[in-house]
Amino acid sequence: MPVTVPMSRTRAQSFDEMVLESVEAIERFVDDGDRFPGSRLRGVEFAVEDVPGEVNAYDTDVLEDRQVPLARLLPAQPGTGGPQPRIVVYRRPLELRAHGAEELASLVRSVIVEQVANLLGVDPGEIDPDAD
Repeated sequence: MPVTVPMSRTRAQSFDEMVLESVEAIERFVDDGDRFPGSRLRGVEFAVEDVPGEVNAYDTDVLEDRQVPLARLLPAQPGTGGPQPRIVVYRRPLELRAHGAEELASLVRSVIVEQVANLLGVDPGEIDPDAD
């Protein structure tokens, strides 16, 4: 089967696509009508890792469920010339919490909305009106 056929995608590739679709939808909403002037997501890096490395689930930059990290926000450090903000989504913990692709896509979007809201210092409902 050709690699371009959807059935030949790995779970990791399908997950990456879900993350990308969620990020694009959120970017369109945030950039629409200058809702967040000066706080756009242009410089934010989004990444996927299979599992979390050594993180303290009690840190405020970690979104966790029952002490299992689901995502992490690594904010920029102004004035240091360091890296831009980065949101890391952990694939395996999210896959284990979802029953089916539709539920996983919804969970991925919710996690990304939560982290973007945390980054921008706003309520998740301001990023995605459908956020739970």
